[in-house]
Amino acid sequence: MLPASAIAPPTLQAYLETDYCVHGEPGFTLRVGLASAELLAAHKRRRTDCSAFLTACNPFSQPLDAAANAARQAALAKELSGRSLAFLPGVGQHPSNGWPGEDSFLVFGLTLEAAKALGTRLEQNGLVWSGADAVPQLILLR
Repeated sequence: MLPASAIAPPTLQAYLETDYCVHGEPGFTLRVGLASAELLAAHKRRRTDCSAFLTACNPFSQPLDAAANAARQAALAKELSGRSLAFLPGVGQHPSNGWPGEDSFLVFGLTLEAAKALGTRLEQNGLVWSGADAVPQLILLR
């Protein structure tokens, strides 16, 4: 059960149903609430016990054009690199609701508190965070 939120229930449901696809070698898909052996292995390879899947696209779910979203993602990638955080590109894509996939990053070693702070600064409704159990959780920011 999710806490009370300013986010509309259909949007929350869409977040829970979204496929959070990580591009890498190997690529894998995260689903909220389902343990991921692939994510656990990725954590071990990077010697961390947590990660966050987040985007800078479409702040507060307000669609931006492709160029604006690409610029926001590029700025996020530059910031992550500057903070010496390892990350992989990905895309969050609902399987059937028609919302365009959002370019995203799986960021390794980002604590829950740091992920929340970054997501809030990026004007996101939420993010997906995983701890040592490699079970992705939907973290609401509004």
